Amino acid sequence: MFHKVFLIRLLESLSLLLSRNARISAEQHHLSRHPSNTGISGKEPFSEIISRASEKYNVNEKVINAVIKHESSFNPRAVSHCGAQGLMQLMPATARSLGVTDAFDAEQNIMAGTRYLKQKLNEFGGNLPLALAAYNAGSGTVRKYGGIPPYKETQTYINRVMKSV
Repeated sequence: MFHKVFLIRLLESLSLLLSRNARISAEQHHLSRHPSNTGISGKEPFSEIISRASEKYNVNEKVINAVIKHESSFNPRAVSHCGAQGLMQLMPATARSLGVTDAFDAEQNIMAGTRYLKQKLNEFGGNLPLALAAYNAGSGTVRKYGGIPPYKETQTYINRVMKSV
């Protein structure tokens, strides 16, 4: 019994270290390439795609940048523990519903992610914290709790994004 508990704790610790190292690596990637970097194909800087998405969907560029910063640290190849993909961390089903064929393509991801964020803003009357909560935890969860859900991850996410705007 002692050995099983020890092994479980060891595995949990290793998992925590690996996720921390991945986060540090992503942050270093972000620091070296930030929004002026280019998408996978190298065709266009992220900042230009963000600017076009901002104009097309009438979402502030600072908000888009903040979401990308806190979702993926500007890593177009990012994949979360729950399967969200790319710069704006789109879930595969959400990406498909928005017409995305390659969630790791910077242009498709930013345009679809901004469109999705705009849908959340419209759904919650332009209230950015509620839209961010819905983007992070789902609209149904926001409606269920009548506001920002009592999830630490979601509350931390909203605070970080809002501070970056």
